[in-house]
Amino acid sequence: MAGSVYKGDDDEAGITDINVTPFVDVVLVLLVVFMVTAKLIVSHGVEVDPPKASAGGDVQSTLRVSLKWAADGKPCEQYVNGDRFTTDTDGIARIQKIAAASTKPKAIIAGDRRCVYDGVMHLIDLTKKAGVTGIALENVVP
Repeated sequence: MAGSVYKGDDDEAGITDINVTPFVDVVLVLLVVFMVTAKLIVSHGVEVDPPKASAGGDVQSTLRVSLKWAADGKPCEQYVNGDRFTTDTDGIARIQKIAAASTKPKAIIAGDRRCVYDGVMHLIDLTKKAGVTGIALENVVP
C-alpha cells in the first residue's frame, strides 16, 4: 500500500543519525581559505629602515657592540664599548672580558644606517661566539 507506515517506525522518536558531510565540507573550505591567506601574508614583504623606530624599550647593559660609518669609503669600523677593534679575535676577547663581570650578560648591538646589514650580522655572530646570548638591537627613536 502506497501510504502505509511501517509498523516499526515510531513518529515520536527523535533523529538519532548525524550527518557529518556538511560539517566536513565547511571545515575543508575553512582550511583552504586559511592556507591561501597564510601564503599571501608570509610572501608579502615591505622595505624597512631598521635604525629608526617610533617606540622602544630601554635595555640595561654594560656591553655595547657597535658599527660606525667610516669616512672616505672605508669599511665600517667595529667598536666594543667605544674601543675600536680590527680583528675578530680581538673583538671576541673584549666582549668576553666585559661579559665576565656580569652574571647574565646582555649585549646591545648598534649599527649605523649607512653600513651594510652584513656588518650588523657579523657583530651578532661575534657576540654569540663570545658566549653572550642575550642580544638586543638598538633603535633610534626620532
